[in-house]
This record gives sequence, structure tokens and C-alpha cells, in this order.
Amino acid sequence: MASRQLTRPQIFEMFSRLAEANPAPRTELEYGNDYQLLVAVVLSAQATDVGVNKATRKLFETVKTPEQMVALGEEALKQHIKTIGLFNTKAKNVIALSEALVANHGGEVPRDRDTLTELPGVGRKTANVVMNTAFGEETFAVDTHIFRVGNRTGLAPGKNVLIVEKGLEKKVPQPFRRDAHHWLILHGRYVCKARKPECWRCVIEDICLFRDKTPAPT
Repeated sequence: MASRQLTRPQIFEMFSRLAEANPAPRTELEYGNDYQLLVAVVLSAQATDVGVNKATRKLFETVKTPEQMVALGEEALKQHIKTIGLFNTKAKNVIALSEALVANHGGEVPRDRDTLTELPGVGRKTANVVMNTAFGEETFAVDTHIFRVGNRTGLAPGKNVLIVEKGLEKKVPQPFRRDAHHWLILHGRYVCKARKPECWRCVIEDICLFRDKTPAPT
């Protein structure tokens, strides 16, 4: 992990290049409305977006509202998501959060982070994803990919996800704040990989402060 930190001009250049390479980044989770997005993000904890999408495609054809999820029930939901890790706990949380949305929020997904994190199974990262993707808020959902990229590059070093999140909030400039977490997640997922980053094809390789850059395969 980088001990040094990028300068403000370097950070601006970093995001300029990421934006040029991918002008309209978006989550890879498939959903049709804010409620389905919330469910998909809850299910994606310790699971891949690809795996979640496979499990939710048929589910989301008929379940589009929290009322419909409650009517489906926990046991039937388990059958839809049994290929996803921790599906028993996740099914329980999805039913409980759906009941809470119906009882306390008129079936609507709240826009407030504190209110979101009061829902069963919804942590700070999930709330940040929903606020950004559904409502366009400038939040930074720090998953393992963003934590890694933030530390490796010197963009926002930190010993835990909250420190990295606060660093991003302070350092990411306009006009990149709304889409920053999508660029960083995708960069970590496909280029700045955990075991072997593909530095030879990285658009910010010359800016990044990671010391152990990998050469192109021969």
C-alpha cells in the first residue's frame, strides 16, 4: 500500500482519464427500480454482481415492490437466491426490510443514509450505493475494490473503509464526485485486481504511487 498521497492536480488528472475511458459508468447490478436496486445491493454483500444478477433476473420479473416481496415470503425467496452466499440470512433481512418499508415508509426507499441504515441488512456501504445510484447523491461506497485502489494509488489511504471514505469525500473534485465510486469499483474489479494488478494496461499507471507495478506478460 502506498505511504505517499496523490496531489490535487494528480487526482484531477486521474479521474479525467477514468472518465475519458468510461464516460457513463454505472453499477453492474441489474434492477428495474429503486427497491430492486436496494435488494440487489443487500444480496451482493460477499457475492459477485454476476451471481446476484443470475439469481434476481427471474425474481425481479414478478417482485417489483416490497409488498410483493412480503407476499412472496422468506422460504420462496430462499429458493430464488440459494446460489448466493449467506442466502438464509439475506432472505431474512430482505423480507424484514421490505416489511419495514411498507410499515414505515409507504413502500418507498428512503433517500436519507441514517434512515436507510436502520433497515435490516443495510449497512453504510449499501446505503451509500443506493443514495448514489438511485438518487444521484455524491456518496462513496467503499467496498474491497475501492479500499484497495484508494490505498494502492495513494488517492485516499486508510486503515479501514471509513477512513478511506472520508478521504474520498475530502479529495475527489468536481465534476467527478457523482460517478467516482463507480469508476473506482470498476477499475479495481477489472484492472487493479487484488492478486495481480494489470498495471501494463492501466490508464493511470504513471500517476499511481503503487510501488510493485506488474509488467506486461510475455
